[in-house]
Amino acid sequence: MSVIVVEFVTLDGVVDDPDGSAGTAVGGWAFRHGPEAVAGDKFRLGTLLDTGTLLFGRTTWELFAKIWPGRTGEFPDRLNAARKLVASRTLTDVTAWHNSSLLQGDLVEAVGREERDLIVIGSIGIARELAGHDLVDEYRLLVFPSLAGQGRRLFDGAAPADLRLVSTTQAGPAVLSTYRTR
Repeated sequence: MSVIVVEFVTLDGVVDDPDGSAGTAVGGWAFRHGPEAVAGDKFRLGTLLDTGTLLFGRTTWELFAKIWPGRTGEFPDRLNAARKLVASRTLTDVTAWHNSSLLQGDLVEAVGREERDLIVIGSIGIARELAGHDLVDEYRLLVFPSLAGQGRRLFDGAAPADLRLVSTTQAGPAVLSTYRTR
């Protein structure tokens, strides 16, 4: 089992509000590059969507649950069919998006019990917590040629680490960089 974190990120490291839905002053930076810049399987998840489990925090899950169930096509169909775990202290109902369930108990303990690959999409708090417990095996970062100047950064407060570059691929205006931690 591997934990894979996938994030949209600006050139200056900001991961906050890529679509503008949070209403931040710098939000929407990923979508300013056009709809094709974020469409489809930009993170090359492929069969991981069939065999793994998506792990979301409440905010990201609520956003995705509003937009993805109504979409169809190869990638949306796979995403909608994928098993989804939602880590939340406040949600009680996750029926709005097919195949979603609430994560039971402590996040770190639940991840330790998981047998399938886990893919953390967005959900900065979850990504940071798992990284803080040395549970992240891989980062797939879609880096956009934008400077936000301010906002949350994925690695703020992270312990020093050396990652191993596995691949880089141009994805429209962005670059997908994959790093392994081990």
